[in-house]
Amino acid sequence: MKPAKFEYFAPQQCEEVLSLLARYGEDARPLAGGQSLVALMNMRIARPAALIDLGRCGELDYLRMEGDVLVSGAMTRQAVAETSLLVHEHCPLLEQALKFVGHHTNRNRGTLGGSLAHADPAAELPGVALALGAELVVDGPHGRRTLAPEDFFVADLTTALEPGELLREIRIAKPEAGSRVAFVESGNRQADFAVAGVAGSFVMGQDGACQSASLVAIGVGSGPVRLAASEAALKGSKLTDAVIDEAAEASNQDIDPANDLHASAHYRRRLTAALVARAVRQACVPQAGAG
Repeated sequence: MKPAKFEYFAPQQCEEVLSLLARYGEDARPLAGGQSLVALMNMRIARPAALIDLGRCGELDYLRMEGDVLVSGAMTRQAVAETSLLVHEHCPLLEQALKFVGHHTNRNRGTLGGSLAHADPAAELPGVALALGAELVVDGPHGRRTLAPEDFFVADLTTALEPGELLREIRIAKPEAGSRVAFVESGNRQADFAVAGVAGSFVMGQDGACQSASLVAIGVGSGPVRLAASEAALKGSKLTDAVIDEAAEASNQDIDPANDLHASAHYRRRLTAALVARAVRQACVPQAGAG
């Protein structure tokens, strides 16, 4: 299929982007990497009157440290972040998750901000943003505002972005010393959308007990889902098999998966529990023979 008729703009300055968004309002769609939006337009699920290509807007393409905060412009390509030494050193959970985002060719075009703003409930990056407590900086006609992921992700393919607003920047604080992370997921095919996935960040004490845990599931709700019951089961405990199994089973208290052509709700519940256990063991439990 072919997209419906639209006007195309390729601004080079953020001021021009915001001006176009203000002019067209709900009839405008920013184009970041285009990996999701172009497909939706070709199927005429999305029919914007104005397509605003952000690819030439260099103000949105950067990756740097500001003190102890990793700061990314919305147009940072996923492949750039995946191979960045800054991301490797200061945000290993993002590095792990990016390897699951489509194929490498998709990541060459896909952007961090584009994936977050698209808000697919099976997407990896919204789960990472929630697990790490990222700050999402939004720009619009009334100035900038900063949203937590809990407030930014509203529902399936729906965010708190208002007409005329643009996700401009992602800010992720450097993890605490001794933090451990894991991103795990399972899909029906390699590089396909996740049937379910889990992003985990943990702080371990010197006594071997889990001081804090942040666990988020994807693919099992209308957006990324915090696994509060699993976090509570881990906090303050040494990670024995019994504790890990309890935390894994507790994940079912917080998720509300659906039946679809990819998997049943029951399968997603069992898969999420297995992925929680895998994430905890991968991040926190020393593996036999490791040295």
